[in-house]
Amino acid sequence: MWEIIQAAGWPIWPLIIASIIALAIIGERFWALRDEVVAPSNLLPEVQKWLGQGGVTRETLGKLENHSMLGQVFASALVNAKNSREITKEAIEETGRAVAHKLDRYLPTLGTIATVAPLLGLLGTVIGMVELFGSFTNSGHDVAQFARGISVALYNTAAGIVVAVPAMIAYRYFRSKVDSLLVDMEQQAIKLVEILHGERK
Repeated sequence: MWEIIQAAGWPIWPLIIASIIALAIIGERFWALRDEVVAPSNLLPEVQKWLGQGGVTRETLGKLENHSMLGQVFASALVNAKNSREITKEAIEETGRAVAHKLDRYLPTLGTIATVAPLLGLLGTVIGMVELFGSFTNSGHDVAQFARGISVALYNTAAGIVVAVPAMIAYRYFRSKVDSLLVDMEQQAIKLVEILHGERK
């Protein structure tokens, strides 16, 4: 591995750093975007049970807010339960925007890496080509420099693609996952609003 890095030259280092950052984001997002952490399916029935047992206390609201992101949305709905349906929905939407921002965390960085990695590989390719053509002189050409130029160009081109493809796949997956979670949370929040205003049992 070290021989490949040496053969690729200094342009490979930005790609290595980008790949480490991408791997860290992918691992963190896989852990943070689990359904049971963001929008557990058993939370709405539990809130319904609390409401049936005499309402929600300040302590219960605190538990909800710390429970999950969906819990934060539910807590904002319960705080405004005595207000009109429109005010309750506005409170949910405001909390929902904050939750959506948390769900999107680091995804712009991952998307940027997926976009920029091929360009960094292309930069390495250009630098390799410059070294390659620099090997030609009036008295002939330097074989070692020629070979190094080729290795720099090829290794960086390959590295750019190797970093970009998984990053783009992960970015698309997480974007889809976030959209799915937001739709699920929105549907559950609407059900809670209907329950609070006596439109659903």
